[in-house]
Amino acid sequence: MKIKVNFKSFMLLAMFTVMSNFAFAQRTITGVVKDADSGETLVGSSVVVTGTTKGTLTDLDGKYELQVPADAASLTFSYTGYSNLTIAIGASKVVDANLKGGSILEAVVVVGYGSVKKSDATGAVVALDEKSFNRGVLTSPEQLMQGRAAGVQVSQNGGEPGGGITVRVRGTSSVNGGNNPLFVIDGVPLSTDNSTADGQSGGFGSSSSRNPLNYLNPNDIASIDILKDASSTAIYGARGANGVVLITTKKGKKGAGSFEYGYSLGVSQITKKYDLLSASAFAAASIPANNLKGNTDWQNVVLQTGLTNNHNLAYGGGSDKGSYRFSLGYMDQNGIFKQSGFQRYSARFNGDQKFIDDRLTVGVNITASNTIDAAVPITNDAGFGGDLLGRMLVSNPTLSIYKWNTKTTADCDTCEINQPSSNSEANAAAILRYTKDIANTIRTTGDVHAEFKIIDGLTIKTVVGFDKSQSQRRSATSPLLNNGNNKDVGGRSFYSNVALNNSLFDTYLNYNNKFGDIDFSGLLGYSYQSNGFQNDRAELIGFPTDSAFLSTIDYQLNNAGAAGKSIVKNSASYKDEIQSQFARVNFGYKEKYLVTASIRRDGSTKFGADNQYGIFPSVGVKWRLIQEDFIPKNIFSDLGLRLGYGVTGNQDIPHNLFSQRTRYGDATFDNSKINPGGITFPAGSIGNNKLQWESTKQLNFGLDFGFLNNRLTGTVDYYKKNTDKLLIKVKGDGSATGDGVWLNLPADVENSGIELSLNFVAVDSKDFRWTISGNIANNKNIVNSLAGAYNTGNINGQGLSGAFAQQIIQGQPLGAYFIRKADGYDAKGLSKYADGNDAQLQLGKSGLPTITGGLTNTFAYKGLDFSFFLNGVAGNYIYNNTANAFFTQGALASGRNVTANVVGNGESKDNAPEPSTRFLEKGDFLRLSNLSLGYNLPITNGKIKGVRVFVVGQNLMTFTGYTGQDPEVNTNKSRDGIPSFGIDYTPYPVARTWSFGASVTF
Repeated sequence: MKIKVNFKSFMLLAMFTVMSNFAFAQRTITGVVKDADSGETLVGSSVVVTGTTKGTLTDLDGKYELQVPADAASLTFSYTGYSNLTIAIGASKVVDANLKGGSILEAVVVVGYGSVKKSDATGAVVALDEKSFNRGVLTSPEQLMQGRAAGVQVSQNGGEPGGGITVRVRGTSSVNGGNNPLFVIDGVPLSTDNSTADGQSGGFGSSSSRNPLNYLNPNDIASIDILKDASSTAIYGARGANGVVLITTKKGKKGAGSFEYGYSLGVSQITKKYDLLSASAFAAASIPANNLKGNTDWQNVVLQTGLTNNHNLAYGGGSDKGSYRFSLGYMDQNGIFKQSGFQRYSARFNGDQKFIDDRLTVGVNITASNTIDAAVPITNDAGFGGDLLGRMLVSNPTLSIYKWNTKTTADCDTCEINQPSSNSEANAAAILRYTKDIANTIRTTGDVHAEFKIIDGLTIKTVVGFDKSQSQRRSATSPLLNNGNNKDVGGRSFYSNVALNNSLFDTYLNYNNKFGDIDFSGLLGYSYQSNGFQNDRAELIGFPTDSAFLSTIDYQLNNAGAAGKSIVKNSASYKDEIQSQFARVNFGYKEKYLVTASIRRDGSTKFGADNQYGIFPSVGVKWRLIQEDFIPKNIFSDLGLRLGYGVTGNQDIPHNLFSQRTRYGDATFDNSKINPGGITFPAGSIGNNKLQWESTKQLNFGLDFGFLNNRLTGTVDYYKKNTDKLLIKVKGDGSATGDGVWLNLPADVENSGIELSLNFVAVDSKDFRWTISGNIANNKNIVNSLAGAYNTGNINGQGLSGAFAQQIIQGQPLGAYFIRKADGYDAKGLSKYADGNDAQLQLGKSGLPTITGGLTNTFAYKGLDFSFFLNGVAGNYIYNNTANAFFTQGALASGRNVTANVVGNGESKDNAPEPSTRFLEKGDFLRLSNLSLGYNLPITNGKIKGVRVFVVGQNLMTFTGYTGQDPEVNTNKSRDGIPSFGIDYTPYPVARTWSFGASVTF
């Protein structure tokens, strides 16, 4: 006989039982909360049963009375501006608490090879924890801190899943592209070599490597500390010129082991479609011969709603002897372009254990991941034919997708695509069907470390770190694609392999002691890091494959001689090493006067024997004015002045540039027979044994302040940093320098500015709390003492071969625009240019922003929390290369689609689309970047320890005058290795995303 169970009744009974337990198994606790130093009672202090939302506030006498469950173990006391305090209840009926002032000041920030109390930090350091992170669908750690730190600009190069992200700390200093900060994961610095393979998309152009940090699951990150000034970063010497980002992963917490599981579903759509002509509008504006009688919205053909599934599982715990945490993650993100996406499988283990009477601590941190990138041919430098996005924009909307049927969507795998009869331009639907691009990267990073306490105050720590990865990228184009780039060559296959094998050995002594009123700590260490890099690639042209090409790339590589016409191969292998000695001392007198001094000596194999070593010193001082008697404590709760100066370096250049050598580049083979005459090598390059470290000197002056028991806190910093001995590759005429020679330019790039950060607790009551955090920074960038000019910012499109839009020149910021000044059209509809036809410097207009900022509001009511975050930039200009290449009267006359503003704009179809200020626009924007609503369910007993449900919105609304798809853009348009800034050319569009999810702790 079967027994039927009424599930609803069962749940109601269970809930009633639990509520009854709460109602009848409680007791009363009373007590007083005071300031630990002054003994004054604290009115409005929060008293909460630990791990729950059940609590109360102290009255006007600092007293409280609280009903607590019988099984409650402890109470947590908190008050704005004071450190939280947790006290075990035991059998007591009276629990008093004495809180120590300055929870914000007592926070610990991570610095190089150690940590300090925030109140003792002499440098410009920003500390972010989980509460400060951005939320939602995030593929890499940089997205966690976007807009959250003054003077730190984080921008996505496009919206491609797993795509590149640009990070700038206090502006841009280098002219060779090495401007990203050094990333350090749990004390292990990552190599600047990209761990992912770059690619070429079947004749559509080249595409950038994926983000090398997307192997790390953001859910595993506990905190991010950003070192901004040289007094903080000089301990990293040759790699600290562009700032240092220290990422600390989550560790196990003290107590019995607990499980955490979280799931979220993300839904993404394009934020803004291009305002292209409809089929009817195109037919009316174009010549009759271009009306093909169809009706196709090509944006709908290639775009989709992207779904993201994200699973995270963790188990961890700990004791006085050690801790452990193991986590697994899986992310599957579909891009808003069909066939594009990103997958990540990740696993991480952190553990440590104490031995020998707790004198020895041994620990391990390991991350292993497998990432799979599915890309579509959206590239940086597609020519007249365009890439997938370009073809989406310009394809004739009166052309039907398929032949012999009336389907209007790209969902028919068996239908013959209606490709253009000419061989010049591909059909967007055909590009999706007949191309494929997959990259697979397996990466493992981590370290094993041991710390031994020699005597009280003196320890020695050794770290052995590793970073190994293997990345393969395969792309192919079928000969069935009717594309000018494919004409007469058949199909194309391209593969690229990248292998990294990096290792680290650090050992250092730490000494801490107190001598009367003097606090002293010292650090003395040695470091060795080896970075091995291997790369091989090949391009195969002319395979007579059919649509099955998508699964036969490896077959083609292995059977090239039998079927193909040509192979182009290239390979590289090298190892760079850095050997360093470093030291740091910290003095504190009466917790009032603080001094930090450091020095590092780096030796790198990237430089010749004459300049192999560099010395990088720094000093920082802080005067904690709040400790002085003349500072009114009824006004200030914190006040301190900081002054720092230091020298850092940059060695982010290729391998072995100092020696005379012949570089073996592409070797081309005739597959029908191995013909020695078909092998060609480029000319040799002249080395430069006098090549030196790029050097950055930085001065920082800062003020830390707090009011109202630190309900209002903030920092103000002024900095000035100068980078000289600029490393740059100079092209020659081929007779002497071959493919170029690297030099130190006798010039200086100066960045200077002011940063302001504020945190304000607007409301702090029993049930409701409202906090406001904001930051704003101004940066002025200028090039000094530079002779001559260096061109960059390549511009692509029909009739634009060799064109560029930017120059590096004396007296202007990096990325200064050098183009014609447009002055409308003449009577014939041809462009007029002010001050003549020649390109000229557009004074004060650069691709670099001068102002960056962010603002966060967070509200909490009992178990409910809500926050929204705005960020923005101002002062920069964007060159709209997309409009320059595609949206002109000449394009419309040739049968290409255009945006609606082109029709009737007065331009002649015979007008040349020359680079000019016609396509230069202000890039200012303010964006509602992140919105989060969450609720912690009131579950306090049983096996389930906590449940949180949430919804998160990302990239919800953007206020800007820029007419392109999105103002947050930076397509790689470098020229001769010199980076560009702020050029927009068919980037993968950004998406608006809503995420829904829950997390459970067992």
